[in-house]
Amino acid sequence: MLELRGISLAELSRRVDVSVVNLSVLKNNRGRAIRFTTLTRLCEELQCSPRGPV
Repeated sequence: MLELRGISLAELSRRVDVSVVNLSVLKNNRGRAIRFTTLTRLCEELQCSPRGPV
């Protein structure tokens, strides 16, 4: 989604107020849990849903 939207991980980090390290963990499928508020912010910024692009 980052590539499709033309957003870097650092820019997404600034936009959703989540550290680059935490976003990297999620991006590389190493995350074990995510808060719903974080998921919501990510989906809003990337214009997607947990199921895929909107």
